[in-house]
Amino acid sequence: MPTVLRALLLSALLTLVPVAVGVARSGDETLSRDPAAYQGTPLADFDTAKAVVQRVPFCDLVPEPAVTEALGQEATLAPYGNGERSDAFPGGDVAHEYGCRFSPADTAATAEARGWVFAPPVTPEAAQRMVETPVAKTCTALPAAPAYGAPSAGTLCPGDGVQTVSFRGLFGDAWLACSLTLPADVPQDDVVDRAGRWCVAVAQAASVPLT
Repeated sequence: MPTVLRALLLSALLTLVPVAVGVARSGDETLSRDPAAYQGTPLADFDTAKAVVQRVPFCDLVPEPAVTEALGQEATLAPYGNGERSDAFPGGDVAHEYGCRFSPADTAATAEARGWVFAPPVTPEAAQRMVETPVAKTCTALPAAPAYGAPSAGTLCPGDGVQTVSFRGLFGDAWLACSLTLPADVPQDDVVDRAGRWCVAVAQAASVPLT
């Protein structure tokens, strides 16, 4: 998701859900388990209604093969946490989420994979308002996108030589989002498919495993 749109959604959330960020979170401990085996599951084949997403750090649980498949090469991770300053926001603002930024090891490559979960809890009403927030003029909604939580939304945003597909939605009280940015010459259907598989990996990493 473009930084501006993401900032607007976060601003809307903090306005709609006036909860102290220092209190309204599940904690700062990473989920204590090993990364799950990566299956490369299409988003359409993943039942997001069964995912129990936690509002905690989860970057270490994202399978390396998921990152490699999404970006087409190995990548480096730049995680950030709730209350930290991050260049993921305009001016390096303070984050109110737990997020992961994966960038290609080849610094000349124009690609990036991200995943983040808001630290404050989100109500269904607030989530619905965020889903209904108009996308940026340069972006296009993906009305036929598979569910990524409930409610949820998907967008395609072109940029300078790149294109970004993002999915976001509510899992319980956790607002989870993910995005994949690839060069503009990659076929759109391929970008959407790879983004969907990437977002499934993000949801699985941020969730309590099903038993």
